[in-house]
Amino acid sequence: MWSFVFQLNRLAGLALALSVSACAAIPQQAATPATGPKVMVAAANPHAVEAGLNVLRQGGSAVDAAVAVQAVLGLVEPQSSGLGGGAFLTYYDARTRKVTAFNGRETAPAGATPELFLDDAGKPIGFRDAVISGRATGTPGAVAMLAMAQSAHGKLAWNQLFADAERLADQGFVVSPRLAGMIAGPFPQTTTPDAKAYFSKSDGEKYKAGDVLKNPAYADTVRRIAAEGPKAILEGSIAEAIVAKVAEGPRPGTLSLTDLKTYRPETDPAVCRPYRVYVVCVPAPPSSGAALLEALGILERTDIASRGPTDPQAWYLLAQASRLMYADRDRYFGDPAFVEVPLEGLLEPGYVSDRAKLIGETAGPAPAPGKPRGAGVRAPDATREPAGTSHFVIVDAAGNVVSMTTTVESIFGTGRMVGGFFLNNQLTDFSFSPANPDKTPAANAVAAGKRPRSSMAPTVVLDRQGRFVAAIGSPGGNSILAYNLKALVGVLDWKMPIQAAFDLPNLIARGDSYASEPAKYAPGVVEALAAKGVKFTGFGGEGSGLHGVVMTPNGLEGAADPRREGVAKGF
Repeated sequence: MWSFVFQLNRLAGLALALSVSACAAIPQQAATPATGPKVMVAAANPHAVEAGLNVLRQGGSAVDAAVAVQAVLGLVEPQSSGLGGGAFLTYYDARTRKVTAFNGRETAPAGATPELFLDDAGKPIGFRDAVISGRATGTPGAVAMLAMAQSAHGKLAWNQLFADAERLADQGFVVSPRLAGMIAGPFPQTTTPDAKAYFSKSDGEKYKAGDVLKNPAYADTVRRIAAEGPKAILEGSIAEAIVAKVAEGPRPGTLSLTDLKTYRPETDPAVCRPYRVYVVCVPAPPSSGAALLEALGILERTDIASRGPTDPQAWYLLAQASRLMYADRDRYFGDPAFVEVPLEGLLEPGYVSDRAKLIGETAGPAPAPGKPRGAGVRAPDATREPAGTSHFVIVDAAGNVVSMTTTVESIFGTGRMVGGFFLNNQLTDFSFSPANPDKTPAANAVAAGKRPRSSMAPTVVLDRQGRFVAAIGSPGGNSILAYNLKALVGVLDWKMPIQAAFDLPNLIARGDSYASEPAKYAPGVVEALAAKGVKFTGFGGEGSGLHGVVMTPNGLEGAADPRREGVAKGF
C-alpha cells in the first residue's frame, strides 16, 4: 500500500504561452534562477514573494509564509487565485520526513444536482453562460485549508500573517502587465458589473499596466480574517453577502449559509511512489496528482533518461506517456468520497508496464483508458478546465516545504465580487454531462457536497532516505499535468538546472491533440516529431506558470516560469 503519510522507515531499503486572445497583451520576461542557503520563496508575483520572505525573516514557518503569499496573490493576481477559491497543499516536514497533503477543494452546495449545468432540454449549457452564473460557485476552501495547515505547522500567530496584504490593499499596488492584459481581455468575467466597477477608473477607463489600484474592501476582509480566521468569510456578514451574490441571476446558484458554515478542509496521506532513485509525492484525488505518478511510471519503463531535450525521441516518449496518463485520468478520477477511484490499480507496476507497452514506433489514434484493478464502468468525461490558477513553493529555515496550487478556476472566477475578492467558478470543473445516453455515470458528475476533480498536482520529491530533493507545480487547467511532467523529466532525468527545465518547451498531448511551442525546440525536433505522427496544433490554452525549488550541493535553488511574472528569491 503506497498511499501513505511518507515515513522514512517505510521507504528505507527501497532500492504554453497564454491563450492566444491574451498573449499579445502580456509580454514575457526572462527568468533567472535564485539561490539561497536557507530559505526560498517562488511565486507568481514579486509582491507575494516579498510577503512570504517577510514572514520567514520573522522566524515563521513555510506554512506561515504560505498564508501571507496567498493573501497577497488574491489581491495582485486575482485572475488566478484568491480568498474565494480553493487549493491543494503538499507539505514536507523536515524533522519527521513525512509528507502530508491538505485538501481545500471547494464543495458543491447541498442543493446541487447532476443536472446543474443542463438546460431545460437536458443539454449542457454553454460554458460562457455557466462560468459567470451563480451555479458555478462552490464553497471556498483555500482560507480554511490554510488555517488547518497553519494550526498544525505554524510558528507565528495567525494574525501576524496578513500585514503585507492589508497594506497593499489599502495603499494600492501597481497593476502588472499580466493583470492588465486580463482586464483588457475578451473574457466573459470582465463584462460583469462587479469586474467593470473594480477595474474601471472614475472616468470609465480601464486600469492599465503601471496604474495604482487600491482595494479597501479587500483590506477590510483580510483584517477580519486575521482576527477571526476562516469564520470571517464562512459565517457572518461576508458569508451572507456571498450567498446573496450567488443567488443573483442569471442562472442563480443554491449556495447557502449552511453550506459555508459546515465546510471542512481535509488532510490526507500524500500519495507517494518511487521514481528511479527518488520518491515523488502528490495529493490524493480529487487532485490528479496520481495520474502524474502513472505517467512517471510509464516513462521509467523507457529510455528517456538516457536522452535529452535535443532528442526527438525523448519528446515523443513524453508525449505518448502523457496521452496514456490523460486517458486514464479523464475516465476514472473524481471525488473518492463519491466515486471509486482505482488508485492502487492505476499505479500497480504490472498495469503501468502494460500501459508503457502501448507506446509504438509512431503515434497512433488516441489511446483508450485502460482497465486497472478496481475500475468501474464510467462514462467518457465532458469536463472543461479553463485558465485561472497559480502555484508557489516555499522552503523555510528548518527545511520544511510547502508546494501549493491555488485557484478561482477561470479568469476572475465568476466575475462576481464580495468583500473585495472574486468568487470561484469551481463547479464548472465538474463534467457538464453527468452520464452517457445509456445512463453510465461520469466519475466527475455533479453531486451535492462533492468536490470537483482537479488537475492541480503540487509535487514534492524526496530521495530514498526521505530527504528533500525538489518541489514543483504549475497552473494551466488540464495542462497542469503535462507541465509538471515536463519539469520533472528535465530535473530528475535530464539533470537540468530547474530554471532550464522550466524554460523547456511545453508539450500537451491529450487524445488526438498535440499542443506545443514549436519555436522553443532544438533544430530538427519538430520535423522529426511530425514524421512520427506528432503534429502540433496551437499552444494548448492557458500557459504554464511553473514555480519550484530544488536542493543542490550549494544550497537551495529556485526558479519561476518565464511565461509569467513570477520570481524566486531566498536568503
